[in-house]
Amino acid sequence: MTQIYFRKTIIWGVVIYSCLLFMSCTSLQYRKPDIKIIDEFKKKGVSSEMYYYQKDELNINIRVQKVKLSDQDINVVFFHGSPSSLTAWQEYMGDPALGKAANLFAIDRPGYGYSNFGKAMPSIEEQAVLINAVVKDLKLDNIITIGTSYGGSLAARLAVLNKNVKGVILLSAAMDPIQEKDIWASRFTRWWLTRWIVPTGYRVAGDEKKVHSFELKKIEKDWNNLKTPVLHLHGSDDNVVPVGNLKYTDSIFPNSTIKLIPKIGHNLAWERIDIVKPEILKFIDTVFN
Repeated sequence: MTQIYFRKTIIWGVVIYSCLLFMSCTSLQYRKPDIKIIDEFKKKGVSSEMYYYQKDELNINIRVQKVKLSDQDINVVFFHGSPSSLTAWQEYMGDPALGKAANLFAIDRPGYGYSNFGKAMPSIEEQAVLINAVVKDLKLDNIITIGTSYGGSLAARLAVLNKNVKGVILLSAAMDPIQEKDIWASRFTRWWLTRWIVPTGYRVAGDEKKVHSFELKKIEKDWNNLKTPVLHLHGSDDNVVPVGNLKYTDSIFPNSTIKLIPKIGHNLAWERIDIVKPEILKFIDTVFN
């Protein structure tokens, strides 16, 4: 009886382990392969291209999606949060009005999607320098950067590094190092006992979260020198990134506009596209006309 019980315990242990490992490797990774994205856009009647920027000395490839629907010299570049990937922006990338207003680009940040998936680059500055090289390689001018959550600081930092960035839009963005806290869920992704069961994208997010406040502190000295227009939208009910980041943005950027969106949480960019998209179009018009 004891042997039968022991065998059953071992079998169930293997099953549970396999299920958790399968979940970690295949689920909750927030990414899609190139062919699936291209096919989905074809069904919408939209032509989408995928690029890979290779940085040999860092042994890294950065994936970029491009949608060009009209003959424009304005370029919008989207940066996702964590965990996430460029697939988060698909409704924006396939939008006819946005496509008519600008060429649209979405980038897998390092460690996410298909940009060296699972290998975190926790430094905001290192990410910004790398993405700036990608933008230069694509020969982009007249750029609007848009970043949500963690991607907000990257969108703003790129504007410091690249004079071709003419405007920045922050959505539910984490900008204030003082308000950025390392939470227990993040620590769960880093403990040796639990890290193995956490989906890869969450591990990368946890590695970023651990040093995020420190990384924000390192770059905040340059915000006062950024004259580029900055628009920050934030949900009043955001329980992930404190709404107090709006006040910080307003105080630190010389040319900022802040807007509090009532009755919406951290997923402002995805749950209220009806609000965000018109704001993007208006911002593009204001910056370039």
